[in-house]
Amino acid sequence: MALSDTDRDLLRRCLDKEPEAWIAFVDRFLGLVTHTVNHTAQSGGIHLSPSDHEDCISDIFVALIENDMQVLRRFQGRSSLATYLAVIARRTAVRRMLSHLGEPPLAEIAHETAGNGTDAAQRIEDQDLVHRMLEGLGENEALVVRMFHLEGKSYQEISGAVGLPINTIGPLLSRARTQLRRGAQV
Repeated sequence: MALSDTDRDLLRRCLDKEPEAWIAFVDRFLGLVTHTVNHTAQSGGIHLSPSDHEDCISDIFVALIENDMQVLRRFQGRSSLATYLAVIARRTAVRRMLSHLGEPPLAEIAHETAGNGTDAAQRIEDQDLVHRMLEGLGENEALVVRMFHLEGKSYQEISGAVGLPINTIGPLLSRARTQLRRGAQV
């Protein structure tokens, strides 16, 4: 979906720091951010207290305005603004949940490796199994899987961090998912 004229105008007004623009932005996208936090927590099998839920939503909006709205300034309009914000919200929520809970949301990997629609909680029952599965991957594969699925890094960020060409990240993840699926079926 393309960037709508309404969202383009709202984004421009926010970046130009027009009065009331940020309030309109939050009003427009609060439901999306809330849904993304709820879905991320549910997918990860994480129960958020009302306070943690509100803090997570706040963290996402803070991430959007940090460094003179750098995240919003990076938006290139190749998708809808809602799609872009959902990705940012999900990554921010995952990072917060990881940092505050100290454990990765196990269903992040399970959802990506399930492939056949079975319930993630049934596919991977505990963190030890996830660690054993990741240990079954090569060093690069495990690192890339962790960076993409647990840390929410983009292909470009992963490429820069591990020194692999960006066009090899997708195929590497695909091979790793295949190995993880086999490990989950054992």
